[in-house]
Amino acid sequence: MAIDETKKPFDDIRNLIAHLPMIDEDAVARVIERDASLTKPPGSLGRLEDIAQWLAGWQGNYPPCIDNFQAIVFAGNHGVTAQGVSAFPAEVTAQMVANFQSGGAAVNQICKTYGVGLKVFELALEVPTGDITKAPALSERDCAATIAYGMEAVAQSPDLLCLGEMGIGNTTIAAAICYGLYGGEASDWVGPGTGVDAAGIELKCKVISQAVELHKPHLDDPLELLRRLGGREIAAMVGAILAARMQNVPVILDGYIGTAAAAIVHKMSPDGLDHCLASHCSAEPAHKLLLQKIGKQPLLDLGMRLGEASGAVMAAGVVKAAANLHNNMASFAEAGVSDKQD
Repeated sequence: MAIDETKKPFDDIRNLIAHLPMIDEDAVARVIERDASLTKPPGSLGRLEDIAQWLAGWQGNYPPCIDNFQAIVFAGNHGVTAQGVSAFPAEVTAQMVANFQSGGAAVNQICKTYGVGLKVFELALEVPTGDITKAPALSERDCAATIAYGMEAVAQSPDLLCLGEMGIGNTTIAAAICYGLYGGEASDWVGPGTGVDAAGIELKCKVISQAVELHKPHLDDPLELLRRLGGREIAAMVGAILAARMQNVPVILDGYIGTAAAAIVHKMSPDGLDHCLASHCSAEPAHKLLLQKIGKQPLLDLGMRLGEASGAVMAAGVVKAAANLHNNMASFAEAGVSDKQD
């Protein structure tokens, strides 16, 4: 068989983006029909009613299922930490992965609370990405391979996917991605991350300005931007978002870093995030602006900025409640309750 030597690593991803499946309108219609018969005034459950429609529609299933909610955390390390942009050393990434695996992290406790499974994937932690102020983070081949890895991590099509990350230095990476995608001022996209002070924020602004200026000629292409300014956990989340769409799996996005990964997909296809729900508005200052850019209204605003899918799993509890309400509330006829008068 002849090998097509003109085919580039990103070609399969571009082709996938061009053929994304859409929502199952029949499942949505069935949710709307049953919702009208439930023992409550129409619309009285607010966004919970919309969430039931969203869940069933993107599952392509009626009634909406809540048996297998899954959280995935991707972990990666970043060469840009050599610039002193984080309050913690890069070694903390691997240490936190061990904490996830032993059940001691915040996300472990939230998963237990809401009955959500958790998987953690290490992405070559011993080989940080390139320092984006000096070179691309990844080659095109490595970036495409990491996107593919993220796709493969969405195994067995869970009923709902909560996406998260861990990576010292990745708020700097997220800020660079957003600055590269949307422009403005570097300071629009930079926050304290793991807790750097005012001088640290100023340094982060300088670092992302330097990185975006270096790679500026290549940033019109979202995938090229990803491989130059991103990280392995960002690329893997892009892959997971795309795989979930292809497998009829609704997705809950986490905080600033996860939303930055989603913004790559949104830039490639404005409807590419229709199967995604924004879990919360992070205390990381730029997250609110980023959510506006991708057209998402968060479910929660708890002042969180932890990452590791913690906000996404908190929101999964709301989604589970929305589905339970729809599936298990009695109808007026079932409960023997008089419906509204004509």
